[in-house]
Amino acid sequence: MITSVFQQRDPDSPLAAWAGSDRIRGQVMPTLTIILKTGGCDWNRCRMCSYRHERYGNLDPGDLKSRLLAQVSWVRDHFRLEEVDAVKIYTSGSLFDPAEVPLQARESLAELVRGKLVIAETRPEFVIRDQVSSFISAIDDGTHDTPLYVAIGVETSNDRVREKCINKGFTWDEFRDAVTSARSAGAGVKAYLLAKPLFLTEREAIEDMILSLRDLAGLADMISLNPCTVQRNTELEYYWKQGAYRPPYLWSILTILAESPVHLTCDPLGGGQQRGPHNCGACDRPLVKGIRDYSLSADRGLLTELLATDCPCKEEWEFVLLEERSYCMPLTH
Repeated sequence: MITSVFQQRDPDSPLAAWAGSDRIRGQVMPTLTIILKTGGCDWNRCRMCSYRHERYGNLDPGDLKSRLLAQVSWVRDHFRLEEVDAVKIYTSGSLFDPAEVPLQARESLAELVRGKLVIAETRPEFVIRDQVSSFISAIDDGTHDTPLYVAIGVETSNDRVREKCINKGFTWDEFRDAVTSARSAGAGVKAYLLAKPLFLTEREAIEDMILSLRDLAGLADMISLNPCTVQRNTELEYYWKQGAYRPPYLWSILTILAESPVHLTCDPLGGGQQRGPHNCGACDRPLVKGIRDYSLSADRGLLTELLATDCPCKEEWEFVLLEERSYCMPLTH
């Protein structure tokens, strides 16, 4: 649940920041989410990501450090940190990449969030034991048994899907190595999955997520399901505009949540809109709300009720599952 939102209005603010609530390790916590504007992702080639357009230009390291320190100060001035228990930190790619987030800026951020449970996004190649343990030492005041969870967008456990459909730039084995490094440093792990990237049929997308969840269960401490959305100025948008891609049905997202062996958090951004996960329009709003409610409550009975929703578009979705083929898809928009 989101209670307040700030988006970028001046050069000293993050791309976005908001206060809300999240279910973390079985407990609903007041949470602050921060999306920092940084030097940019080192990889910068994922087919669905628009953050490549939300980075600073060619700044020298000193100017980049100053911009990030200003963002940290902005957060300190605009939010009451004593009112939140957890902080989620996102960047264009990796908080632990010193070329993207200079060390002094990361240290300042650690000082800001000391005593909080922190979830920090990074690519697996930057999960280096000494860097992670140093960050933990800076944020840990004894409040939380595990003060840091390293968050990695693994997207799928299928290397072929990750390479061909997403172009993520790392393998499942490299993700597993990052998990090992994070745990050796004293951190937990959160994994993000991407439901229905490019080139998959609706049924293939569901099956990919279910198999990925089985592979991740017991490996990651927390898993978040991200239904794919069509962001502007991306390769994904190009295919979408050609009629060659449709975001997932909300029926599919509910099916994945219901069949998962573990609880998943899911915030269907753009839910009910053409660029986001959607059904026919008539049933979208209550289903999107229900998915968000489930993320907080973990009430699996709610999923059963949502899947039993009576709407004619369910027959369309079932037809798509049966008839859509990789060489002639999508069948609907």
